[in-house]
Amino acid sequence: MQARISWKGDVVFQGKTGSGHEVTMDGPESAGGQGLGPRPMEMLLLGLGGCTAFDVVSMLKKGRQEIVDCQVQIDAERADEVPAVFTKIKVHYLVSGNHLKESQVKRAVELSAEKYCSASILFQRAGVEVEHSYEIQSGAE
Repeated sequence: MQARISWKGDVVFQGKTGSGHEVTMDGPESAGGQGLGPRPMEMLLLGLGGCTAFDVVSMLKKGRQEIVDCQVQIDAERADEVPAVFTKIKVHYLVSGNHLKESQVKRAVELSAEKYCSASILFQRAGVEVEHSYEIQSGAE
């Protein structure tokens, strides 16, 4: 994997991935930001959410679960001192579908958290407390 970051002035940076996708990142207004994109630390949370959502949806589909939607809500706490690393991350899944088996949803979340989601495991190995929870909602029948 590769990524390239280019400074665009002030605290704006343009990121380009090895797969050719681009994203603009910007800092907070207090640091000269202009609200042109997510902050770099927010990008880490987006990566975590995308990584684990990919796992959970893939496992449920492989388990022949009739999944309609999967949303991941992430709340994170950071240290007060510099470096302001993440200290605690709560990952909450809202899984919607028809006749979903709770045992399969629970297992998919656990496997993602403990075995498959590289981002989640990276945070955990760095000493971040990462909690996972889920809710199952009915899909459109």
